[in-house]
Amino acid sequence: MHTTHSLITLAGYRLHRIEFDPATFTHADLLWLPHHATLAHAAPKRQAEHLAGRLAAAHALQEHGISAVPAIGGSGEPLWPAGIAGSITHTSGCALAVVIKSARQPVGIDCETILPAEEAEEIHAGIVSPEEASRLRDNALPFTVALTLTFSAKESLFKALFPWVNAMMGFDSARVIALDAEHLTLALTRPLAGFQEGAAFTLHWKRIGDNVITLL
Repeated sequence: MHTTHSLITLAGYRLHRIEFDPATFTHADLLWLPHHATLAHAAPKRQAEHLAGRLAAAHALQEHGISAVPAIGGSGEPLWPAGIAGSITHTSGCALAVVIKSARQPVGIDCETILPAEEAEEIHAGIVSPEEASRLRDNALPFTVALTLTFSAKESLFKALFPWVNAMMGFDSARVIALDAEHLTLALTRPLAGFQEGAAFTLHWKRIGDNVITLL
């Protein structure tokens, strides 16, 4: 599979980006993964995206002197080496990974393509409450960008908290309480293992072309 590696800086963290062409993916590429047998029956699109994400993660780990590829946990989450926290995301033709040397700090990253206006109006009720929607419409950002950012931020938050709560979370598990040109703050709407209702998390975000990246 044809790939290109580059770096993005967000909030002082180095994000490793892999741009890839799914049309160039072959099944033999998957053999690079130690856990390739786990993905043997996945669709080629899923295989290509997973491979790109693990390539990004391998680059991020190498930056810390670790030669490894994260395996897959029971819920599909990446399994990081001891003493490491990290996160992986992928969207159309692009994968990102971030790694830090800490097993105690929540880390989550997500990248999304900005929603078209019509789609944003159709699906927003599944992502945000009426109160959140009103807050986003009053924001200086276009509603399509604000909604995409909120979707992405919730995904980043859920990835970051999963190792602690060990449960899947719906979009109603957190609500957006603030959004500006660089940050988005979410608050939990219910208690989760180790986290109280109302606990707030501020994420950094960045727009690159038609995509937005959120990082906790």
